[in-house]
Amino acid sequence: MKILASRNALFFLGTVVLLTACGSGNGDKTAAADSTAAADSTAKAQPVSTIVTTPVNVVTVMHKVANYNKWLTAYDAHDSARLAAGLHNYVIGRGLEDSNMILIALKADDTAKAKAFEMTPGLKAAMKKGGVLGKPTITLATETWQDTANLDPSIIRSSSTLMVKDWDTFIKAFENDKQDRVSNGMLDRVVGHDLNDNKKVMVVMALQDTAKAFAFYKSDTLKKRMEAAGVEGKPVRFLFRIVKRY
Repeated sequence: MKILASRNALFFLGTVVLLTACGSGNGDKTAAADSTAAADSTAKAQPVSTIVTTPVNVVTVMHKVANYNKWLTAYDAHDSARLAAGLHNYVIGRGLEDSNMILIALKADDTAKAKAFEMTPGLKAAMKKGGVLGKPTITLATETWQDTANLDPSIIRSSSTLMVKDWDTFIKAFENDKQDRVSNGMLDRVVGHDLNDNKKVMVVMALQDTAKAFAFYKSDTLKKRMEAAGVEGKPVRFLFRIVKRY
């Protein structure tokens, strides 16, 4: 495109010189207008990246509820308290196998405030009011990579938690193996690690082809890939669909 634009510019410049020598004033205006149009066309052709590599701190909460609608009402009513703690609603997901298993992701402005918020009586009271069953799993993580492109919320997501020997070794292998995941119907959405332990890794993927993805999860190929990346033990996976995006 740059070569084409340069040739066009030279052509228009030559035209301007020729017409000016002949005493024509309209050629200047036409050349300027055409050059501007070409520049605008080039600018519009530039794709907008949806990839975010600036680290973002996120609180994820997982728990089971007795009734989703009742819980959501109580959750929304507690929003002012979350905002006061620097927590911003991001995504709510419901489990594929059990729709009353809820995943909540919130962006955190201040990690110290986020940790303190976990211990407040108000949060416990709000969870009780919303019908939360059992003890929630709360994780404060740093997302190091994210694809923010909007996908159909009905596409199944897979949230995996893995323990690795070394973060740098893992992330290098993970990046190198991207094509394998794409070939098996898996799109990377989020990669990160626990705020205080980068050996505890979190990966979220969108499963565009569940048959291929589920087969890949069980394959020897993936097993070898994880061993090479330094993954220890079996990943803990949660399958869900996004039901609310803020």
